[in-house]
Amino acid sequence: MKFVNSSIFIVMVSVIAIIAANKYSNTAQRELAANSEAQAKTAKSYILQGTSSERLNQLVKGVGGEVSREFPIINAVSAMLTPKQADRIRETSGVRIQDDRSITTSGSLNVGSKGLLKNISKKSKISNHIAEQTGADRLHDMNITGKGVTVAVVDSGANMWGSIGRYLFRDSADNQRVAVKYDALKGRKNYYYNDDRNGHGSHVSGLIASSLRDDNGKFNGIAPDVYLLSVKAFDSNGESSYSKVLDALNWIFENRYKYKIRVVNLSLGASVQSHYWNDPINQAVMRLWDAGVVVVSSAGNNGDDMGITVPGNTPYIITVGAATDSSSPYDMSDDRVASFSAKGPSYEGFVKPEVLAYGSQIASKLDQRYLKKLLKLSKTGKDYSEVSGTSQAAAIVTGVVALMISNDLYISPDDVKCRIMQTATAANNGQMATYSPFEQGAGLVNAYQAVMSKATNCANTGLNIKEDLTGINHFMGPAKISDEGEYFIELADGTVFAEGSNWADSKNNAKGVFWKVDVGLKGVSWGVRTIDVEGVSWDIGEIGLQGMKWGAAKMSLKGKNWGKTSIDLKGVGWSDNAPTLQSADVNVEPIDPTVVIPLEEDGWN
Repeated sequence: MKFVNSSIFIVMVSVIAIIAANKYSNTAQRELAANSEAQAKTAKSYILQGTSSERLNQLVKGVGGEVSREFPIINAVSAMLTPKQADRIRETSGVRIQDDRSITTSGSLNVGSKGLLKNISKKSKISNHIAEQTGADRLHDMNITGKGVTVAVVDSGANMWGSIGRYLFRDSADNQRVAVKYDALKGRKNYYYNDDRNGHGSHVSGLIASSLRDDNGKFNGIAPDVYLLSVKAFDSNGESSYSKVLDALNWIFENRYKYKIRVVNLSLGASVQSHYWNDPINQAVMRLWDAGVVVVSSAGNNGDDMGITVPGNTPYIITVGAATDSSSPYDMSDDRVASFSAKGPSYEGFVKPEVLAYGSQIASKLDQRYLKKLLKLSKTGKDYSEVSGTSQAAAIVTGVVALMISNDLYISPDDVKCRIMQTATAANNGQMATYSPFEQGAGLVNAYQAVMSKATNCANTGLNIKEDLTGINHFMGPAKISDEGEYFIELADGTVFAEGSNWADSKNNAKGVFWKVDVGLKGVSWGVRTIDVEGVSWDIGEIGLQGMKWGAAKMSLKGKNWGKTSIDLKGVGWSDNAPTLQSADVNVEPIDPTVVIPLEEDGWN
């Protein structure tokens, strides 16, 4: 056997290695170039804003792209473009272009399991406590039930089919109160009883509007007689995009007179990536608010400081955080802010959320047979599912807003917000505030007090939504952060309030916002007293749940993933007996109250 000289062998191996490396490098470079070229040719969805949809259509077609949908509500379109095409449009003056971002619902949906079925109560009509906790049951006894008010719910759809879903399709008098649905995923109306395979939309809609009474005669929904308009913008996984949510909001805006829409529930959220005034969804909800439609949004479920999500970071609307009753619904001594509830302030310094509502393990009656994945069943009642999140808290406040409007048809969105905040119950331990306003806003919502309130001009003072929308002016809130990382509030006159300051009696003329409620920072004394605002003296009085105190501890409640059980969705629809809407949209222009909304036949499946 002959042996090759070791030095020659090493040289040969080195040469082979170099050749192989070069070959691999060249292959990798070719693959990289091919991938880059493929990416450059792959179209994805963008949102474009400009002076008119006509110009945007021309720009998109000029670069070889394709317009998907138009959103006149904010002078925008969505379009399929390659990155190169998008770059060409970015070079055009007067046009804003951004990626079509993802957005999700704001419920921490707990997974169900077969094991939970063993010890479920056989009761089919239980109290889910929300009417009693908010004082809405007292309003129901006064025949204030949301009659004549249309609430639009932008979510995953709603199941209005069968012995369970019928409580969404029909009001407390067994009258049909659903005229139509809209599917923003497909961009058309539909008349399916059941278009929700996720469950979130049905759960939220139930908290707002369920006409089911428990064994004691209490409603499961806060506003059981509202007209309910379900707008499907989320898929079976609870996921959506900016363009689909914009399509939903645009449809609501364009049909607000026809269906007399006065309230919109947005139990959803996306991370903040721009100033509030530059975000397309925020712009759309501002347009709705300016048009006389009250918008209620969830705060978000991240539990973070400055964690308020879009569109909850919009200063004008009502943003809702979540509280937990610690599974003792009629004992407030152990109630607290839920640990998952996002905190303020917003990046622009606005105090968020405005109020809290219960949002931990909230029960609503659902037909789980139609869901793609099971929810956590409540052991207290048959077919009740428990969900936690600021979604559920927002739904409760949406119901409260509907009660307020049904009792005062001429109330403006700003005064709705004013009264809800002015009558909220702030958490305290008898002497000091338990939570800062960045955690609890004005406090826990009180439906009865909000409806009975006559307060006006105490919300969004100092803001100008029309100037905001047109870009003439944008606004900053009173909250700031020190070099040491501590939040404080600076008023327009230069007065600074930090933790430990007593500012409840102060004239809180904050830049961009007028905080006309008895609120302060952590460690501040929050008494119930007469305060003087802009020279107008008015007594808040002993409001809310009197004599009750909130605890200081926090509860950890993490969202869980869903299971995998599914069943086919039935495509049963309705075709007639449209309800007659009884009340007019008085904020903008009167509508003939005798007009019957027809069930049009386009867009059927």
